[in-house]
Amino acid sequence: MISSPNNPKIKQLRLLMEKSRVRREKGLFVIEGIRELEIALKSGYIIQELYLCPAILQDAEKASWFREHSLISDDLEAGLYGKLAYRGTTEGVLAVMRTRKMKPEEILLQEPALVLVLESVEKPGNLGAILRTADASGAGAVLICDPLTDLYNPNTIRASLGCIFSVPTLACTSDEAYKWLSRQGIQVVAATCQATSWYHECDYRKPTALVLGSESDGLRPFWREKAAKEVKIPMMGIIDSLNVSAAAAILCFEALRQRNA
Repeated sequence: MISSPNNPKIKQLRLLMEKSRVRREKGLFVIEGIRELEIALKSGYIIQELYLCPAILQDAEKASWFREHSLISDDLEAGLYGKLAYRGTTEGVLAVMRTRKMKPEEILLQEPALVLVLESVEKPGNLGAILRTADASGAGAVLICDPLTDLYNPNTIRASLGCIFSVPTLACTSDEAYKWLSRQGIQVVAATCQATSWYHECDYRKPTALVLGSESDGLRPFWREKAAKEVKIPMMGIIDSLNVSAAAAILCFEALRQRNA
C-alpha cells in the first residue's frame, strides 16, 4: 500500500499526468477511471503500471481483471488517490499505458467512409468532445493535422470518455492526410465561414472527410484549396462560428442522417 506522495513511483505518475514532454519522451500516458481503462484494454492497449485504491474500488472481480492485464500493480491509500485523481468519480483506478503511433495505412475504413480531419486544434477538451462525436456517429478515423495539443493529455482522455481508444486517431501533417484521403478516393469537405453552400446541401453519402480548423484561426488555405466543397453552418446571432466540437457534431450527424435516410 503506497501512502506517501514522495514515493518515486508516485512522482513519476504525477509527471506523466502533468507534463506532455515527459509523455512524449517516455511514450507513456495515464488513464483514470474504470470505463476508460476497459475501453483501452478492449482496444488493444497495454497496462504498464496499475494503481488501485481498494477503499474506493469495491468490485473485487473488476480489480482482479485489471491486475491480470497489468505488468505491475500497486495499491494506493485513499488520501493519496484523492490527491492524484482529477475526478472524485473515477472509482479508484489509475493506469500507466503505452502510447501508440498509428500510420494512415493501418486504418481500415468501412464503406462509405466518414473521416474527421482536425487542423491545429488547440484545446484538449474540444478534441475529447470531437472524439466522442466520432464514436457516436460511426466515423472511421480522426486525423489530427499539425496538432497544438497533446493527444494523450488527461483532459483529452477524460473529455472523450475513452473514445480516443475506440476510434482510430492519429497525428500527421496536412499533406500526409490529404495524400492518404486522395488514395482512398475520399471527397474533402471543408467547414469554413466563407463558404457559399449550407452544410446540409452537400452529399455525404459518398466517402467523405470533414475538415475543421482551429478554434482561433479556422482553416488554412491548404485545405480550402484542396477541398471539393466548402460548407457553412447557418449563424443567426452576432457571432460567425461555433465551437469546433459543436460544428463537428452538426456535420457528422448530418452525414449520418443522409446515410440512414
